Amino acid sequence: MRPAQILLVAMVLLGLVSCGTPGAPMPPSLQLPQPVSDLKAVRKGDKVSLSWTAPHETTDKATLRRPGPTRVCRSVGEPVIDECPQPIGVLQASQTPAGKTVDFADTLPPHLQRENPTAFATFAVEAVNDRGRSAGFSNQVRVAVAPTLPPPADFRAQVTPDGPVLRWTGQLHEHESPDLGHFFRVYRRVEGTEGETVLGEVRLHTQPEAILPDRSFEWEKTYLYRLTVVTTVTHGSAVVAEVEGDDSPPLKVVVHDSFPPAVPTGVQAVFSGLEQQRFVDLTWAPNTESDLAGYNVFRHVGGAAPVKVNAEPVKTPAFRDTDVAPGATYYYSVSAVDLRGNESGESEETHESVPSQ
Repeated sequence: MRPAQILLVAMVLLGLVSCGTPGAPMPPSLQLPQPVSDLKAVRKGDKVSLSWTAPHETTDKATLRRPGPTRVCRSVGEPVIDECPQPIGVLQASQTPAGKTVDFADTLPPHLQRENPTAFATFAVEAVNDRGRSAGFSNQVRVAVAPTLPPPADFRAQVTPDGPVLRWTGQLHEHESPDLGHFFRVYRRVEGTEGETVLGEVRLHTQPEAILPDRSFEWEKTYLYRLTVVTTVTHGSAVVAEVEGDDSPPLKVVVHDSFPPAVPTGVQAVFSGLEQQRFVDLTWAPNTESDLAGYNVFRHVGGAAPVKVNAEPVKTPAFRDTDVAPGATYYYSVSAVDLRGNESGESEETHESVPSQ
C-alpha cells in the first residue's frame, strides 16, 4: 500500500473513532418557566378580568416539569412593575395547567378609584418554579382606575309605529369634571343569537330624560337591549381611556306590528265615458309608509253598506270602477293596508253620478 493510501485510511479511521466520542456535557435545566407574553386585561365596572396562557416550556426550551405558583401583581401610578412584594393573587400550579388559558378577576377597591380617578393600574403576572424562582414578569397591561357609575334604574322601551323607542333618566351632568366625562352606550341583540351590536351612544345632558329610537329594527323580532354608563378619562384635549360601568338588566322587547297605515286623504271621483263604456276614475294622495302593501276601495249606493270592490290590494293611488250603471250615484272611500295585514280606517267619502244618457 502506498504511503498516501495509508494516510487516507488512517484519517478515515480517526474520523470514525471521533464520531463516537460524546460531546461536552450540557448543564442541567434551571426549570425557569418561560415568562407569560400574552397577558390581557378588560375592565367592566369594578372588575378587571385578566387572562393569559400558562407556560409549558422553560427559558431553555425544555418541557416545564416543576411548575410552581403564579403571582398576580397590580401597581397604581407606576407604568412598569419591577417588583411584587404583595401580589393581589397567588394561583397554585394545579390552577394553571401548562398551555391552558388562565382567568383571574381583580376587584378595584372603591377607595382606590376615588383617590386615583385619572390614574392607571398596571398588571403583570409572574410564573415561578417549585423553588420560587422565575425568569421575570409577563408583558404588562394597563387599565384606567376611574370610578364608574351604575346604570339608570328606569331603562324602558315603547314600541311605536316607527319602531322601538328607548328611554331612561339621563340627568347625570353633575358628575362631569374637567378630566372625567360620561355617556350612555346601548347594546342590542336578537333573542336567540350571540351577535351583539352597539345600537347608539347618548351624551349626558341637562334634560330629565334620554331618548334613543331604534331605526334599524325589523318587525316581528324580539330584541334584548342593555344599557351602560361609560366613563371617559381625558388628558389635555384627548380621551385616553374609556371604562364601561355595570350593565342594566336585559330589556326584552317584542317588536310586533299592530299599527295600521294612515287613513288615505284627498279622494276624488270623476265620471268618464267612451262611446258605450262608462267608468268612474278615483284618485287620492299616496301613503308614505315603508311597509305599505296597497289600498282597498269601498263603494255603496244611497244608504247601503259600503262594499269592497277590489279583489287584491290596489298598488297605486288610483282605481277605475267600470261596473257602473246610468243614472246611479256612487259613494267611494279608500283604506290603506300594510304588509302584515293592518288596515287603516276608511277615508272621507266622495261621490260621483253617472249620467242617464
